Order: sequence, then structure tokens, then C-alpha cells
Amino acid sequence: MTEPLTPEETRRYARHIVLKGVGGEGQQKLKAARAGVIGAGGLGSPVIAYLAAAGVGTLVIVDDDAVSLSNLQRQIVHRSDDIGRAKAESAEGFVAALNAHVEVLPVVARLDGGNAASVLAGCDVIIEGTDRFDSRLVAAEAGEALRVPVVSGAVSMFDGQVTVFAPHRQDASGRAYPRFRDLYPDDPEEGDLPSCEVVGVLGAVTGVIGTLMAMEAIKLITGLGEPLLGRLLLYDGRAARFTELAY
Repeated sequence: MTEPLTPEETRRYARHIVLKGVGGEGQQKLKAARAGVIGAGGLGSPVIAYLAAAGVGTLVIVDDDAVSLSNLQRQIVHRSDDIGRAKAESAEGFVAALNAHVEVLPVVARLDGGNAASVLAGCDVIIEGTDRFDSRLVAAEAGEALRVPVVSGAVSMFDGQVTVFAPHRQDASGRAYPRFRDLYPDDPEEGDLPSCEVVGVLGAVTGVIGTLMAMEAIKLITGLGEPLLGRLLLYDGRAARFTELAY
């Protein structure tokens, strides 16, 4: 059973507690939740920041990379003093400074088929924001096997997208929601998905998409609203336009 909120937590989360649709019950769900965050980079940074601020009880942060100077243009949980430090551990330090009520389990490793099940076991939601197709596929397949929803986001240059995979759930008509392979049936050819290192990315775009990913995770944990199940939300930063596609 979840421990009750302390007086300090009640003050910290006061704007949630008075918010209709969240309230004390929703905050208790956040406190009891365990979220797996795959990638502590451009997308993972706002996810980590907002989930920690929201009081998600445990964050499992998975990243095998180290902080570099070029990361700091968009990866807001890292600081100049963190250059050379493992991103998962740097993110742990950020969370500790922001909210001591959140436990962080840093995993300095790349998520793959050999470790995904053990690393993500016990998670209530998985949020993946890596820039590698194979890692995105592994995260989605792990979520499907564990029967845990996966919030998936991606960015490139001025644009981004976000959706939620939960094929273990059914819609109102009793049909299973689509899986990762329904949206991406084929592996991309090398060069089809150029990295941010090659084509660049506007830092604020990762903030837009990462914040939307955090919102989807909070909705899934609390039961608030309608998650992006079977819906792909596209963001065009230059036109300031959102488009939604069903799949």
C-alpha cells in the first residue's frame, strides 16, 4: 500500500491536489508509480524533469552515453560540470536536487533484447526517446511482452512526433490497440533516419515533444484523459502546427 503523502509533499504537489481529475488520489498513483525512461538526452530530459517534478515515485533511467558539450543545447537535465559523466547518473543528480521524494535507478547500458525484460520489470509505463530505431523497437516489444504501455517520441530538425503503444489494451469495440510494427512494418534503410548529429535539431523542439511525452505518461499513470493510442501526433515547429494521424 502506498504511504500517505507527507505534509511537505502535500505542499509540494498542492496544484495537483486541487486539480480536478488528479487530486489526492492521482498524486498517490504518481507516488506509487515506477516509470522506465529510455534515453536521458533531448527527449528524455524534459520527461525526467516533469515526471520528477510531478512526484513519480521511481524513475528507471537507461542510457549508455556520456554527456558531451554539444548535448547542452537541448538536454536540459545536464550541466557543463557533467561533461564526461554518464547521462543516467547525471540525470540522477538533477532529480535529487529537484525532488528528494523521487527514487532514481540509473542504468548505464544500452537497452537491448538481453536486458530489456529485467531492466523494465515492474514499470507501470515506459517512455522511450532514443534516436536509434533498433532501441525503439526493443522498448516497444518489451512493453508489449510486459503488458506495459510505451510512450514513444522522435524528433528531427524542426519537427517531432509522439504516440502510445499498448497492444495489450482494447478500444471500445474490443479491438487491440496497434503495436509498434503496425506503424513501422519495415526496418528503415541506413540513411533513411539521419541522426541529429548529421542534420541537426532545434533544441526547443525536443522540449515540445518531450513535454508531450511526459504528459502522456502522467495520463497513463493517473487514468486521466485519452492517451495517444492508435494516434500519431505530429508537430511542425516552423509552422507551429499539430497534425494527428490515426493508424
